[in-house]
Amino acid sequence: MKKIGFIGIGVMGKSMVLNLMKRGFEVSVYTRTKSKASEVIEKGAKWCDSLKDCVAQADAVITMVGFPKDVEEVYFGEDGILNNVRPGSCVIDMTTTSPKLSKRIYREALEKGVYALDAPVSGGDVGAQKGTLAIMVGGDKEAFEKCLKIFEALGTNIIYEGPEGAGQHTKMANQIAITGTIASVCEAITYARAVGLDVQKMLDTISTGAAGSWQMSNMAPRILKDDLDPGFFIKHFIKDMEIAREEGQAVDLDLEVLNNVLNMYKEVARKQMDELGTQALIKYYEK
Repeated sequence: MKKIGFIGIGVMGKSMVLNLMKRGFEVSVYTRTKSKASEVIEKGAKWCDSLKDCVAQADAVITMVGFPKDVEEVYFGEDGILNNVRPGSCVIDMTTTSPKLSKRIYREALEKGVYALDAPVSGGDVGAQKGTLAIMVGGDKEAFEKCLKIFEALGTNIIYEGPEGAGQHTKMANQIAITGTIASVCEAITYARAVGLDVQKMLDTISTGAAGSWQMSNMAPRILKDDLDPGFFIKHFIKDMEIAREEGQAVDLDLEVLNNVLNMYKEVARKQMDELGTQALIKYYEK
């Protein structure tokens, strides 16, 4: 596993490619907008003019795109991954997407003699930059072990979750847990402001106790600086929450916290803020 084709150079993908190259992998890249890949090309990644060229000689292909429709396009199109990747190689979808779609990729890859893993991540732009992502992997255990050094270049908490789709289901649980946490952080800040507290002092006080969380440590400082740039886009978080809601409904669950926070984010998105970071939920409370 030396040659990697990487599809999708966004907020997360750029840092992931740089970390792969630091570990000695030869990385070829393709994304719809070449300018987004300029930094990684300057650092030594090979640019490919087509998705087909990017995957043809790869030992492993990683996809990190936006939405399920993008995943379908890059895997199943005539010039897509599964029609052009070599038998015996591995395809790794690190996009957060539908478990049903991950299972379809697995089945169709298997027919072509290709290993497929669903391996969504958590940790945002900071985790991608530092190479400390949490990576949750579904698929065949043999394929997971073949790709472990790739994952070790990208993250520090790498867990084999089970068969195909298990990685995505774990990511859905992750996103469900985040919904309540980020909303609670925003509410705590809103309350502190309303009653006249020094908000930074309040956060310093409670963040090391039972209320502490990754969201409080990483998103609250951004909120206080009015830094709403995306480590993770609101539009992508809405997509994730909608997938989680759909999967919950499929097993007769009504996920009330998820549903409430999803509605809050949709209200923020309606104000043309869907390309801000998830910490921009604070704007819901400033209405």
